[in-house]
Amino acid sequence: MINTKNIGQFFSSHLNNFRHSLAYIDALPQLTLLGLVVGLLTGAIIVAFRYIIDTPLAFLIADSPDNFESLVIADRVLFIFSGLFAIAVLLKFAGKKYGETSVAHVLDRLHNHQGKLPFGNWLVQFAGAAIALISGQSVGREGPVVHLGAGAASQLGQWLRLPNNSMHTLIGCGVAAAISASFDTPMAGVIFAMEVIVMEYTIVGFVPVILASVMGTMMSQAAFGDSGGLLVGTSDMNSLMELPYMMIVGLAISVCASVYIRLNIFALKFNKASIYLRLLAAGLITCCVAAFIPQIMGLGYDTVNAALAGKLAVASLLIIAAAKLFVTPIVIGLGIPGGVIGPLLVIGACVGGAMGLALQTFVPSLETNPGFYVIVGMTGMMAATLNAPLAALVAVLELSYNPNMIFPAMLVIVVACVSTRQFFKLNCIFIQQLKYSGRDLDFGPARQALRRAGVRSIMDTRFVTCSQLISEEAVIKKLESKPMWFIFDSEHQKIGLRAADLAAAINQQQEEPEEPDNNSIEPPLIDLLEIAGRRVNLLPIHDTANLVEAMEAIKNSGTGALYVSRTYSPLTSDVYGVVTMEAIENYYQPKEFKHAVG
Repeated sequence: MINTKNIGQFFSSHLNNFRHSLAYIDALPQLTLLGLVVGLLTGAIIVAFRYIIDTPLAFLIADSPDNFESLVIADRVLFIFSGLFAIAVLLKFAGKKYGETSVAHVLDRLHNHQGKLPFGNWLVQFAGAAIALISGQSVGREGPVVHLGAGAASQLGQWLRLPNNSMHTLIGCGVAAAISASFDTPMAGVIFAMEVIVMEYTIVGFVPVILASVMGTMMSQAAFGDSGGLLVGTSDMNSLMELPYMMIVGLAISVCASVYIRLNIFALKFNKASIYLRLLAAGLITCCVAAFIPQIMGLGYDTVNAALAGKLAVASLLIIAAAKLFVTPIVIGLGIPGGVIGPLLVIGACVGGAMGLALQTFVPSLETNPGFYVIVGMTGMMAATLNAPLAALVAVLELSYNPNMIFPAMLVIVVACVSTRQFFKLNCIFIQQLKYSGRDLDFGPARQALRRAGVRSIMDTRFVTCSQLISEEAVIKKLESKPMWFIFDSEHQKIGLRAADLAAAINQQQEEPEEPDNNSIEPPLIDLLEIAGRRVNLLPIHDTANLVEAMEAIKNSGTGALYVSRTYSPLTSDVYGVVTMEAIENYYQPKEFKHAVG
């Protein structure tokens, strides 16, 4: 018969060893394996998410799922308010605790909560975004899929009880796979995850994220083919004389990006109001505008394709851009669980297309290609609003398959990003949202370095446990293993005593023997609290914690050290290692400095 108990112990032992290896900063093979798993899991989720949205829309709307323009006004209003009613019911059952979604929520949980994304918020994001997109709200798909990918990776990490230092890379894998599965852009998925979410570039982080992105794209292409929904065609800049005009385009894009961010922050000021009133206001705003400009409804990729094909006049492009620029940031700020990336591409495409047509009209000798300006407008708007220049550039490069776009798009990106940051004093929209809500992110180099390692990687396992009262013979026997610490309990508090100090005290007692007590049968016991030595109160910390958590725990408690305990055991369980502030400092200290001071 198969011994299931032995099999369970075998897998438990190997899983524990796997967790331990992830605590180290160079756990590239282990993280790569996790990247593969996360990529497949996230790709499957995003495929399901897209099917849930596209299937009912294909049944309800003629020609294409995004063709809300074909609906009469009454049907548009019905779509919008039916969706808002369903979202209100969803948020009512979810409660305020699980109502927060979006990329800003992911950033906050990743950088301030060790990557622990609650499953309840994930479910609300999945259902809420699906309802919003099916009902034609003026929101995007890519923001929700970032949350879905990050949440799936986080849940996997929490289920496996992986160290917190590995959660950053794991969530980066989920985000990259989600973006690549949604857009069919594997390179842009990787860059977006590293540039906007993880906010650092390391080889150990890059390789797993790349693999996850490839898996996400593979799942998407297997389900939908090789089209990401945007038919970005090839177009080039016909003359270097257009370069000065590119700078003007960049400035115009920066104005649009700043208006978008400020309108979104303005709408966030109403968050204290009832969610039902906010949803009602969002519905009224959307209906009033969509009655005359239905292009604002849904993803808007059909509008982008029409602009690329030259089917829209300057006036139409400007009207659609203004309407989308006004409605989307406000309704998202009021509580619609949708994304910002898709609408940014629509706004940028319309503004860029209008400026391209204007140049073609006033300077016909340049033989301007308006479709070219549609693409650079998309690139600049995404880069300036998200503060993600490289991700935007790579995304448009992958969608256009045209390397000739790189040079002019880079110029537009530089002007748009610099103007948004310097003239309008605005950062990434997600960072601005967190700042408004009082949740700043700390990206200091020390914090980033300490976040990449777990407590298991530096904990001192040279310790022995004993009782507070111990015989001299027992002490001598335990010292044979050359421990650094003697750990004992005193009044429900773990105390750490330096083994060297205890050994010195024992040697001193042996050199100065006391008069024997003839009435005593047992040899006298040593009270470790009375030994003249260095003692610290040891507070518990989970073995999944990273070095940032350990440093903050030591700082906040005022103690000198921590003891590491398993996450799946009570915090009063056996000690698995000791972490001191000195060990944390030695980990972060650069090698060059260590060599310089000898």
